[in-house]
Amino acid sequence: NNGVLLQGHIKIHNPESGEILVDKRNAIHYENMSISLAESLANAGSGFIYQMAFGNGGTSIDPTGIITYLTPNSTGTNASLYNQTYVKVVDDRSVNNTDPARNKIESRHVSGTNYTDILVTCLLDYGEPTGQDAVDNATNADSLYVFDELGLVSYDPAGTGRLLTHVIFHPVQKSLNRLVQIDYTVRVQSLSGLNE
Repeated sequence: NNGVLLQGHIKIHNPESGEILVDKRNAIHYENMSISLAESLANAGSGFIYQMAFGNGGTSIDPTGIITYLTPNSTGTNASLYNQTYVKVVDDRSVNNTDPARNKIESRHVSGTNYTDILVTCLLDYGEPTGQDAVDNATNADSLYVFDELGLVSYDPAGTGRLLTHVIFHPVQKSLNRLVQIDYTVRVQSLSGLNE
């Protein structure tokens, strides 16, 4: 028997300063991922990774500063971020991608191994998103661009892509004075001898 294992990992960092803001694994939405893999393999014109979605609904902070993390949404075909506030096209073949050199998807494989990595790179430049604070000193964690959750979303011609992955982390503010780059890796690994 054989099977496929999917794993995800994100690194959020400032590419200029080298500061690492988040470095952790993420949850895979296996049902939506299985649909997307089938659509992609069937050349159905949908299912492939298209957007990175950002939100601010993944945590709550009590008055003493203790952070409570919600469980990632990884069930139900209509799953979404808790509170999506921004989305960016990362498919570098799409005409809707405004900067395909810095927002892109690559596949990486080493010959002789049983896994392939999909690396999704997304850069939030100084001027985006529109309406962000001037400096990264927000006192309100519920601000639109103080992100604490993100996920990869598949392409669908009707515009209703499926949430493929979801990760929740401590709040990170995107402001005019900082670049924020997300390196999102999804590893697709073939397993041999998997028991059903």
